[in-house]
Amino acid sequence: MKSGKWLVVLAACVVLPWSAAPAKEVRKMDELQLTSTVFANGGAIPATYSCDGRDVNPPLAVDRVPAGAKSLALVVDDPDAPVGLWVHWVLWNIHPRTGQIGENSVPAGATQGRNSWGRTSYGGPCPPSGTHRYFFKLYALDTILKLGSGTTKAELERAMEGHVIGKGELMGTYRRK
Repeated sequence: MKSGKWLVVLAACVVLPWSAAPAKEVRKMDELQLTSTVFANGGAIPATYSCDGRDVNPPLAVDRVPAGAKSLALVVDDPDAPVGLWVHWVLWNIHPRTGQIGENSVPAGATQGRNSWGRTSYGGPCPPSGTHRYFFKLYALDTILKLGSGTTKAELERAMEGHVIGKGELMGTYRRK
């Protein structure tokens, strides 16, 4: 019976220092809001914005940009492509007060990178078969990036490392008729 009491006392001595230690502060990343007037999150992207239509970027609305943001970056990609991830649009140095990215437009001062077609422009959904998902990923950065046009998604992501202070995402689907 005495050994049982010792275990309780010993356990209390071991636990007390841990319970007295301050909890680590976890920084929550701010969430940007990215929406479109032509498709809902998880909804179908109209053919106008695909290779079957005008192949122009859809209108996008940006909200909840963190106060410390100096620029925004946007990447649009398709993880369902048969060859692996297919990049449709790479865009950075978007002014943080940009509330709208209009249809078929690039915000003033922003730079476009190279997509998987090798073009420095938007390339709309064009899946060879089935329904694919298209992720519009928006990042708030604490810096303005010094990258040349034609920069790839991978190069953009490396340049953004340590500078992302917020992010948001909009996903649309597309299936060719």
